[in-house]
Amino acid sequence: MYPLINKLTVKALWQSPSIRTMTTARIGVAQMRSTNDKQHNLAQIQTITARAKANDVQFIFFPECCDYVGTHREETLKLSEPLTGATVQQYKNLARENNVWLSFGGVHESIIENQEVKNIYNTHILINNAGELVANYRKLHMFNVVTPEFKFRESETVRSGPTLVPPVETPIGRIGLQICYDMRFVEASTILRKQGADILTYPSAFAMSTGRAHWEVLLRARAIENQCFVVAAAQIGFHNKKRESYGHALVVNPWGTILGQASDEDLDVVIVELDFDKLHSVRTNMPCFEHRRDDVYNLSASGGSPNIWKSSKKTKYSFGGFEIQADTIFYESEHSFAFTNIRCVVPGHVLVSTKRAAARMPDLSPAQINDFFQTVCKVQKAAERLYDASSSTVTVQDGPDAGQTVFHVHCHIMPRRVGDFPENDQIYGELNRHDKEPERPRRPIEEMAAEATRFRDIMSRMGL
Repeated sequence: MYPLINKLTVKALWQSPSIRTMTTARIGVAQMRSTNDKQHNLAQIQTITARAKANDVQFIFFPECCDYVGTHREETLKLSEPLTGATVQQYKNLARENNVWLSFGGVHESIIENQEVKNIYNTHILINNAGELVANYRKLHMFNVVTPEFKFRESETVRSGPTLVPPVETPIGRIGLQICYDMRFVEASTILRKQGADILTYPSAFAMSTGRAHWEVLLRARAIENQCFVVAAAQIGFHNKKRESYGHALVVNPWGTILGQASDEDLDVVIVELDFDKLHSVRTNMPCFEHRRDDVYNLSASGGSPNIWKSSKKTKYSFGGFEIQADTIFYESEHSFAFTNIRCVVPGHVLVSTKRAAARMPDLSPAQINDFFQTVCKVQKAAERLYDASSSTVTVQDGPDAGQTVFHVHCHIMPRRVGDFPENDQIYGELNRHDKEPERPRRPIEEMAAEATRFRDIMSRMGL
């Protein structure tokens, strides 16, 4: 078993051979019954934490609505808090005092507009053993359903989150963050696995009728098809006169075997050993993700600020055999990256390149082509917003007879304004000449880096 460690050392340790080859991790998975009494709910969390710590766990997972369950929309909004509020601070203190990582799967995060809470996010947060909030994921899929037993419209109170969050490095492996109803959308879990997830989490307050029919089968399916551990903390019982949850907090291994399940008690914690030798053997003996037909179908995440490039990254990308300076890169996706230009035909002229050094478009796989043009469209939107343009010239010079001089697939994105050239198509001649004219000087790196910073900022604010 590995000792609990501080956030500052998690990434380095996880990348070391000892962590990557760890054999077991001990976790606690909670089952509780929240009401609209926050202090009562906090007391349950404290009790479960004490029970789990007595069993020497490294990580404790709590369910959706662990902070509270409101009796109506107005109360739900009123009780909500920002992630900087008192409730999350109490969770941070609990993690630090007990030297344990905590997952709180679905707290009510207030969205304040004009000094009033109009909506909330259903937000899954991770807090490390130093009491620091290290990740948050806002639920993507809204539970808007009608069944013979009940109807529920989550979107009347909750705003859908903007993006998937890449798996989070922790002492027990890479954790993919989801919430409850998200488990029905297999594409999200597959993308998280492709991004390196070892553990998929589905903290829930599952309804009774759907729980009886689908809870176990969905969780086992997500584990089997993604060859990941699945951890599902759960709410149980009547929260108020209108709302009841199914319970049955569950942990499943990558083969689909149930490792532990909660009792019918309102307050319970499942203690489970995650066997990473089993995970390794399942993936080695049946390498499903190597057998996927990316030439026929593929999945990739799109949208969301996690793709915004951080200039402090140590990853290096080259274009046409030359390394691109990190400060000039402002966006990356699974297969592409965007960077500012040495010589610009118009203000805001930027480039999108494939990460793979393919010479021509037909050399790319379908997944790479799809990703490349999705990235082009996002960068185009940002360039037009940043440079107050309503149009763009977007061009790929594919082959020498089309004007290609750098034999690495790339796209020029040039925001356009009325009258920027006497003849509109003159821009193509300027594009052909822009790298060949010795009198057109290279831009200073400082200028390119400053422009990249502006692009990062606008793309983050646009949610691209």
